[in-house]
Amino acid sequence: MTTVSLFEARRFAVHDGPGVRTVLFFKGCPLRCRWCHNPEGMDTRPQVAYHSHKCLHCGQCAAACPQGAHVLAGGRHVFDRRACVACGACEEACLGRALKLLGRPSTVEQARALILADRDFYRDGGGATLSGGEPLLHATFCAELLRRLKADGIHCAVDTCGAVGWECFEEVLPWTDLVLYDLKGVDEERHRRQTGRSNRLILENLDRLTGRKVPVEIRVPVVPGFNDDPGSIDAIGAVLRGRANVTAVRLLPYHRARSKYDAIGLADTTPDVPTPPDAVVAALAGRLADGFGLPVR
Repeated sequence: MTTVSLFEARRFAVHDGPGVRTVLFFKGCPLRCRWCHNPEGMDTRPQVAYHSHKCLHCGQCAAACPQGAHVLAGGRHVFDRRACVACGACEEACLGRALKLLGRPSTVEQARALILADRDFYRDGGGATLSGGEPLLHATFCAELLRRLKADGIHCAVDTCGAVGWECFEEVLPWTDLVLYDLKGVDEERHRRQTGRSNRLILENLDRLTGRKVPVEIRVPVVPGFNDDPGSIDAIGAVLRGRANVTAVRLLPYHRARSKYDAIGLADTTPDVPTPPDAVVAALAGRLADGFGLPVR
C-alpha cells in the first residue's frame, strides 16, 4: 500500500483556495528557497520539532526515547538530533507539547478521511488543497486522492512550486479544479542563487498550463532584496499578461518563520529578511494591475 509523509493537516484554512479548506502538507521539495516559510517541508524524511519555550523539563521524553536522543542535563532538556530517528515516542510522552513529529505516513484512504471529516464546512465553495513542500513529487498518490475526492463532490486545489516534470501535472490535472502556482521571479540566475534551481522548468510548465482549461492562481511571495523592485515585478507581469486562465495574482508579503527554523535545528540558516512594508506591496500590486491588466488580489 503506497504511503506518503505528511507534516501537517491544516483545518479551516481560508488562504489556500476558495472558501474554507482542509490543507494537506506533503514532505519534500525540489527547491531550497533561502526564505522558505515551511522549512519543515523541504526534507522528505520525518523530523522532530522541539519548541523550547513549551518544555517543562520533566524528563518524560528522555524516559521514552529508545535512542537516548533526549537527556536532562542540570535540570535542562538537551536534544541530540544526530541520535534521533523520528520514531515519535517523545512526542507521545511530552507533557508540555514541546515536541512534535513532522512527517507521518498516510495512505490515500487515510488522507481522504481527514478531508471528508470537514466536508460540512465546504458548502460555500470550500474544499481540499494539496500543498507542501511539493505535493507533485508524489503525483501518483495525489492523482488517486484527487480522483476519489472528486467522486465525493469535493473541490480540489493543488499548490505547487512548478519545479517538477510535466508528467506530474498530467497525472493530477484531470481531477484538479484549481492550480495555485508559485512564481517567484523571472531572472534565471537570480532564481538559481536564491532557490537552488533554475526557473526554466517552472516557466515551461506555466506555458503548458496556459493551454489547459484549469484555472490558475499565481502566488508571488514578495521578498525584499529578491523581487520587491519594479523591474522584477514588471518581468513577472510581462510573463503573465494575456493568459486567459490566470484567474488571480496574489502578492504574499514575506513573513519570517524563525520559530520553525529554530524548532527543527536550522537556527543558523534563518534568513535575515524583513517583512516588506504594506505600501511597497500595494505599489507592486498597482504595477501589475494597471500596467499589465492582471487580476491582482
